[in-house]
Amino acid sequence: MTRIPRDPTERSGKGSGRKEGRAARAAPAPEKTSIIHGAVPPRDVLMRFIAENPDRASKREIVKAFGLKGDTRVELKALLRSLEADGLVEKKRKSLVRPGALPPVTVLDITVRDVDGELIGRPAEWLDDDGVAPAVLIKQSSVGKDKGKTPVAGLGDRVLAKIFPAKDRGGPAYTARIIKVLDKRRDAVLGVFRATPGGGGRLMPIEKRGEEILVDPDFVGDAKDGDLIEVQLTRLGRYGLPRAQVQNVVGSVASEKAISMIAIYAHGIPHVFPEPVLKEAQDAGPATMAHREDWRSLPLITIDPADAKDHDDAVHAEPDPSEDNPGGVIVTVAIADVSWYVRPKSALDLEALKRGNSVYFPDRVVPMLPERISNDLCSLKEGVDRPALAVRMRFSKEGRKAGHTFHRIMMKSAAKLSYQQAQAAIDGNPDDKTGPILDTILKPLWEAYRILTRGRDRRQPLELNMPERKIILKSDGTVDRVFVPDRLDAHKLIEEMMIQANVAAAETLEQKRQVLIYRVHDQPSLAKQESLREFLATLDIALVKGGNMRSNHFNGVLAKAEGKPFETMVNEMVLRSQSQAIYSPENIGHFGLNLLKYAHFTSPIRRYADLIVHRALVGSLGLGEGGLTPPEEGVLDDIAAEISTFERRAMAAERDTVDRLIAHHLNGRIGEEFEGRVAGVTKAGLFVTLPAYGANGFVPISTLGRDYFIYDEAHQALSGEKTGLGFRLGDSVQVKLVEAVPLAGALRFEMISEGRKMPTATRSFHKSGRRDRSGPRKKPGTRPPRGKR
Repeated sequence: MTRIPRDPTERSGKGSGRKEGRAARAAPAPEKTSIIHGAVPPRDVLMRFIAENPDRASKREIVKAFGLKGDTRVELKALLRSLEADGLVEKKRKSLVRPGALPPVTVLDITVRDVDGELIGRPAEWLDDDGVAPAVLIKQSSVGKDKGKTPVAGLGDRVLAKIFPAKDRGGPAYTARIIKVLDKRRDAVLGVFRATPGGGGRLMPIEKRGEEILVDPDFVGDAKDGDLIEVQLTRLGRYGLPRAQVQNVVGSVASEKAISMIAIYAHGIPHVFPEPVLKEAQDAGPATMAHREDWRSLPLITIDPADAKDHDDAVHAEPDPSEDNPGGVIVTVAIADVSWYVRPKSALDLEALKRGNSVYFPDRVVPMLPERISNDLCSLKEGVDRPALAVRMRFSKEGRKAGHTFHRIMMKSAAKLSYQQAQAAIDGNPDDKTGPILDTILKPLWEAYRILTRGRDRRQPLELNMPERKIILKSDGTVDRVFVPDRLDAHKLIEEMMIQANVAAAETLEQKRQVLIYRVHDQPSLAKQESLREFLATLDIALVKGGNMRSNHFNGVLAKAEGKPFETMVNEMVLRSQSQAIYSPENIGHFGLNLLKYAHFTSPIRRYADLIVHRALVGSLGLGEGGLTPPEEGVLDDIAAEISTFERRAMAAERDTVDRLIAHHLNGRIGEEFEGRVAGVTKAGLFVTLPAYGANGFVPISTLGRDYFIYDEAHQALSGEKTGLGFRLGDSVQVKLVEAVPLAGALRFEMISEGRKMPTATRSFHKSGRRDRSGPRKKPGTRPPRGKR
């Protein structure tokens, strides 16, 4: 499987990477359902009304809402019968709901927190036939008129809640207001067991907001000191710590191999395939030639990481023989035909949607599909017949696409290469495998890449320079080294061909008027633009004003910072200004890629969004079995919201695991000094990154020195009031490691560098008119109590 190198904006959850065509427009506000009184609404308007008004979705309420009388009531009845026959709505009691939709009042189990710390619940009762139980964002009021009226719930609680369709894209499909807490903390709590003398012990939380829990000697089970365990709460009282019984021993955290398991459990990532899913995968057989073209003679090849276990894309290029396209090329991208094996509503499909995507940790992969599918039947193995969906694209010599066609094929990979292997051959060092195909396969691919690069340069995608570090583990699971992999032309070649295939998929489905899930990326909000503009002004770099921003405006800023001491700082600030890329059935374009139409198509083995696009192509182009079904089309909003949430969940789990691994690695180096860089400035202190490790730690403001430091938001700096010396975002600094907390992935540093002369601080003011000063006043030479550090 080729993991396309992702743009840093997508990697950090701040947006997404490359682009084509004109910049995307700002996202329009969600439209309200248009109601014409006295007329039977069109199907899409009626469906939207049912979705937006779950408490008014009975036939009587619909008649009232649309002002229907006489014959129009008969027409409405026929329309509702048609929607039911197509599987787009179903009756629950007296109300109509979309299949898989939640009723207006639902019992929820609160299972996890999202990356922002908000509670996420799922319906307590849910039929497998309805797909994956949708996530619901729990709205809890802490201030205002609702304070004291809305019950407060926590992780593991079962609640009765009022359900509302979510207004924001990219998150859970529903929000909820708690009506009543039915049962406290039903689910298991995760933590690390610490034995105490005399038997028993305590559960140490792995969440910053968690609390310690007592485990009595009779309820310890097989848990040993240092084990990651799940416990069931047995008693909650007004006073003292809660008590619990050990339910499951996950493994020892003494080995760093268990670190990723902490993230898997903490973020609620499904990681064990149920028996029916494994059986369905095992029973699957080879695909047939039905509705397929035989392309086994075309020398498609795979180019992947050296350690890839599955291969879901293959490429080929050749000169275009057409006389009307002189100097042009034909680029073919073939993608594993996962839709043939994973059919809607099957056990494989329901589990894949439940996971949303594969999750990648340094020591393991939690796949979206069982290995029988991902590593075997759908892996484009060298010399083996494999089913695929292929797109054949024609480009002019200027890199402009002249047309494309989709095909359902049977292929046979001519070679399995690594990025380094392919690049070495092009650079003049072929081996036994690449030598025979250098002139016939590899050189035409690189010529096509040069042509595609001309089109890419013209469209100017957002070109952030944010190297991604990779952790290499030893055989015992401990960190061996952290490094930045070389960014080869082989990587860029595959990336650009995958982007063009994704564009072609979106364009074809739009032409067929087929609903689909887009990959969308909004332009930065006006507020973020203004914050970035103020920051850049302190560096004498201008950012154009106006709501119609384009990626080349940001590229101009990045170019002005290139080679300057503040280059890294500017790249980070531009990254922070970006929106987050999400999945949506509504197309607003992709700002980062500068594409008007973009849909993920190239990785159906590891992303559910791509599987949906494959099904849409199969169905709309009449390519045989495994197409998108009407019930699926009716819930694409929910699916898009779910997989966007699961993507963020995976990113948070991956990030937490890296933080914990590095904290474990550095735990034995307390007192050592490191080269660092200021990666964040707050009123409370400085976040410092160690470039050699990609690790972040914190320097509390109270430990910076004897001066009184003022937070300067415009300059992203902390400035000493008396000396004028301070620290700014992007500064290179020397720090000492004074504390490491591996379970939380936290590091604390002490600043060794004295700071540099800062520009005149731009004071920020509270509404009271007082300057916003940071840091406690203290006598020279004194240190604050430990709890204040």
